[in-house]
Amino acid sequence: MGASLADNDADDDDFAESHEINVTPFIDVILVLLIIFMVAAPLSTVDLPIDLPTSTASPQKKPDKPTYVSIKPDLSVAIGENMVKRVDLVRSLDTMPDMTKERHVFLRADRAVPYGELMDILEILRAGGYSKIKLVALEGVPDTAAQAAPAKP
Repeated sequence: MGASLADNDADDDDFAESHEINVTPFIDVILVLLIIFMVAAPLSTVDLPIDLPTSTASPQKKPDKPTYVSIKPDLSVAIGENMVKRVDLVRSLDTMPDMTKERHVFLRADRAVPYGELMDILEILRAGGYSKIKLVALEGVPDTAAQAAPAKP
């Protein structure tokens, strides 16, 4: 409840109620929340826990809204964070808004996934018409011990 000290026709000893709301603290809270969401949004693209292998290749520019297909260690498949069956993978990609056969699909596979399972998913995507596939890995530093060791013929 607020009071006003303005000249009123009423008695000066009585304080009149003021019905004004101070919005400055509210705006401060909103701005802090906006900053928190702006910082946290890029960090939460895909939250499936996958142990990606490392690569020393130079990183490439990531598109604004990438489409991730993930293979978890238990060999289950997900688009983004939504689990899908292997037989429904292409159908699910086709029904996504803004998804065309010309857009890149980013394939993430846990390092425990066998190579044959990764190739099966690649084949399913290729048969469905998705030929622009990029493999996702963590950035790593070159292993100097592996480079120094001579290759065995």
